Amino acid sequence: MAKLVLIRHGQSQWNLSNQFTGWVDVDLSDQGVAEAKAAGQKVKEAGLEFDYAYTSVLTRAIKTLHYVLEGSDQLWIPETKTWRLNERHYGALQGQNKAEAAEKWGDEQVHIWRRSYDVLPPLLSADDEGSAAKDRRYANLDPKIIPGGENLKVTLERVMPLWEDEIAPKLLDGKNVIIAAHGNSLRALSKYIEGISDEDIVNLEMATGQPVVYDFDKKLNVLSKEKY
Repeated sequence: MAKLVLIRHGQSQWNLSNQFTGWVDVDLSDQGVAEAKAAGQKVKEAGLEFDYAYTSVLTRAIKTLHYVLEGSDQLWIPETKTWRLNERHYGALQGQNKAEAAEKWGDEQVHIWRRSYDVLPPLLSADDEGSAAKDRRYANLDPKIIPGGENLKVTLERVMPLWEDEIAPKLLDGKNVIIAAHGNSLRALSKYIEGISDEDIVNLEMATGQPVVYDFDKKLNVLSKEKY
């Protein structure tokens, strides 16, 4: 029986200031560091042991993973960083205060952009300031697949190759995997794993710094889901 543990990064500095973050590389807040360390303690107390670790290429997720692994004496396990686990790209909303965005576009429109499964936010072009196309961590990607903005549907589509090619095969082999990533990339993955409908996924929240543990059978059916 394989286990998969999902952990949303601890509170970031822009979570604290209520800004849209997306692919912007924002660090953890002091509270976020404390949440990540507490998650590591929970993992250790629960006796959760991992064979492989995955995270995004964004600092807040990487640091969260390292705090969790260090706190559970597992900093040595193989680790993969991939853009496919990045937060949903919020397009031109990135960096904006959420309350100010609501004043500019209206509460209803901003709510739709934030929570709808398949509605895109205002997009950034490759030439816009803050475009991921200018970030060297994405220099080896085909420019056509670097997003200018994403909804949850698109986020799921770019997470799935990682699941199919790397994570699912490891779980099928009986290996335990931990993923430290972001609210929306993990919501997208949870949608697939649990078979959550497009309508119901809007109600799924991922708390910062909370380990979510899935147990699977030999065919990757979910046997149980626990939160620590």
